[in-house]
Amino acid sequence: MRYALLIGGLIVAATPAHAADPRAAYVTMVLQAFAAKVECPGTDLVYQDLVQRAQDMHLPDGTTEQVRKAIAYMHTGGKMGEKQPDDLMTEVAIATQTTDLDQRRAGSMTTWCQDQKSRLAGYIRTK
Repeated sequence: MRYALLIGGLIVAATPAHAADPRAAYVTMVLQAFAAKVECPGTDLVYQDLVQRAQDMHLPDGTTEQVRKAIAYMHTGGKMGEKQPDDLMTEVAIATQTTDLDQRRAGSMTTWCQDQKSRLAGYIRTK
């Protein structure tokens, strides 16, 4: 229960900054691309295009790798990836919650996967 309240508080506290912060938007996009790779059969990730997108957004070099490590760390309970600065870990937690809500709202994983294929075209592809 405390965890749910903590995450809820983080979402409320960070939502305005999340919407305006390009890195937070990028974190959500990367997390959703990785989720599509895992959740959607026959889907692969185009890592280099994610790196290019970070550059296009004028994010610091290495952002994609930091985000990848943070996602891996959070979603494996610290068994993979590496803990990143607290602000990035918070952005990953918020992106995770957002993605979970999107998946539930879609009604089925098949529908969510179809949505991602069009929204993330260029970052994910069919194997």
